Amino acid sequence: MMELPRSTYYYQPRNRQEKLKQDADLRDRIEQIVLEFFGYGYRRITRQLQREGFRVNHKRVLRIMREANLLCRKKKRFTVTTDSKHSFRVYPNLVKDLPLTGVNQVWFADITYIRLLYEFVYLAAILDSFSRKVVGWALGRTLDSELTLAALKSALKSRKPPEGCIHHSDRGVQYACDEYVKALKENHFRLSMGRKGNPYDNAMMESFFKSLKQEEVYIYEYRDFQEAKERIGYFLEVVYNQKRLHSALGYLPPAEYEALTTNPKAMYLFQPSSV
Repeated sequence: MMELPRSTYYYQPRNRQEKLKQDADLRDRIEQIVLEFFGYGYRRITRQLQREGFRVNHKRVLRIMREANLLCRKKKRFTVTTDSKHSFRVYPNLVKDLPLTGVNQVWFADITYIRLLYEFVYLAAILDSFSRKVVGWALGRTLDSELTLAALKSALKSRKPPEGCIHHSDRGVQYACDEYVKALKENHFRLSMGRKGNPYDNAMMESFFKSLKQEEVYIYEYRDFQEAKERIGYFLEVVYNQKRLHSALGYLPPAEYEALTTNPKAMYLFQPSSV
């Protein structure tokens, strides 16, 4: 037998030790991202890491997340908030196959429910379909036109859309009622509604609400209405609009995507930081 020191059998080449250290550093950063953006899958986390300067591919990220039990487990929940049995006028779908060319061309609007500890509340939201940015929202205890009007007023205050912007929604009474239609027409919107019982006509809002619930609502138990309003408001305006990466936007946050598409010279403001 060769007379070798016992330590020889436990020796690891320097490149192996360096790889282990890199994996440990990478895992630490992945854990931080998961804590901040619960519900991110390995592909979106890979893009976030690459934006920060990490040289990784999705296979490596998937391996580390699997080993560390960091892969999200998504729940499925569904409830109906649309009452289309009413006598108000409905409007044709103007957005089907419509090419999107910029912001404030089409707004999508919808309502979902939020469960608190002892009650349900309702969230009305409006998205700019070009950038997926939340341009207006309102949280309320009742499912009525006051809720949707509050979301619309919020959006008008933040955006001031040009004449001819399309407002698309389902055929729910909250969007078809006289008060809401009057507000839209006074602000020179073109009205558009999806087909009855067809979720694909408002798929963008369905996707948005799914992200909201998986990444915010389902992981917290809101004690009361005020806490829900504060947390959801922070998620919509800071996390979703400013930080969350959207695959449909080339893995950019909505605010960054709008800045780059409306002013390409703003590119330098959004260069990924080095690590």
